[in-house]
Amino acid sequence: MNNAPPPEGRSLASAVLGGDRLALARLLTQIENDAPAGMLVLGELFPHTGKAHLVGVTGAPGTGKSSLVNQLALHYRRPPDGKAPQRVAILAVDPSSPFTGGAILGDRVRMRDLAGDPGVFIRSMAARGSLGGLAPATAGLAQVFDAAGFDLILIETVGAGQAEVDIARLAHTTLVVEAPGLGDDIQAIKAGILEIADILVVNKADRPGVDNTERALRNMLQLAHPAPRIFQHHGRLEVAAAPAAATVEESLWETPVLRSVAIEGAGVAEVAEAIARHRLHLEQTGGWERRERARLQAELEARLRQELLERWRESTPSTQYDEILERLVARRISPGQAVSELIDGG
Repeated sequence: MNNAPPPEGRSLASAVLGGDRLALARLLTQIENDAPAGMLVLGELFPHTGKAHLVGVTGAPGTGKSSLVNQLALHYRRPPDGKAPQRVAILAVDPSSPFTGGAILGDRVRMRDLAGDPGVFIRSMAARGSLGGLAPATAGLAQVFDAAGFDLILIETVGAGQAEVDIARLAHTTLVVEAPGLGDDIQAIKAGILEIADILVVNKADRPGVDNTERALRNMLQLAHPAPRIFQHHGRLEVAAAPAAATVEESLWETPVLRSVAIEGAGVAEVAEAIARHRLHLEQTGGWERRERARLQAELEARLRQELLERWRESTPSTQYDEILERLVARRISPGQAVSELIDGG
């Protein structure tokens, strides 16, 4: 890839499309900071998106998500079956530093094996207080990677626990990573984590208790989904429902439960194979288009809410807002009455 700055007169969009890594890094920063210039470039790039496979990797802290992502990227870059290597982007959403607001990059040291590979781009971004395991700009960054020609975009979430289901709104394929001995099997089903899993991975499978963990997860899947699952499970997240014309036969997908020891690379090929099978399943059943529509609808509505709120705050005197807030705090009006007064004037 060309790392030189874009020549004079060459747009940032064309530089990104041309494989300029410096231009790509510059644009990612602009998108993450919600800079107007970056959003304009994203608009230019958007017609070039829609080809990459977005794979979400989520699960509780300590399950080995970063190690699994690292080994998956190595597998795609050095395929053992003689296939052509794929270009891989890694978007790792890290906890925010309480001092700088930036990403805490502790997990990225596990990805040193990928350093120097021109077919891999690793980007860490701070969650900045987002409770869903994803940062608000994650979708925009994924679109930039998509337009830049990356075949797979691995999105690793913070690992915050019970708010991780947001990844299902963004990824085509969602991996939920568990590990023996963490005691969070029940937490997973309480959080709805198993509800959004397209693939379940029991990592650190060399630890004692792996059989019990796998058995518990399989039992939970049966309890959660006594009948064959259909794509509608994303609809229960209020993203979008599958069209009525979609039949159970078209949408059937049985969630596999796989084992891995990511730090040693064991089981990674099987996980990659399951990811490929899930993409093929989506393409054959029309699920790819439905998930794309649901994903873009969710992003549209999120941006619309943000834009409407900002415009409303700009048009509303701060004194009026503060006065109603004080009445709310004093319990003289309810939150519903406060919203009615702020929007309708009463």
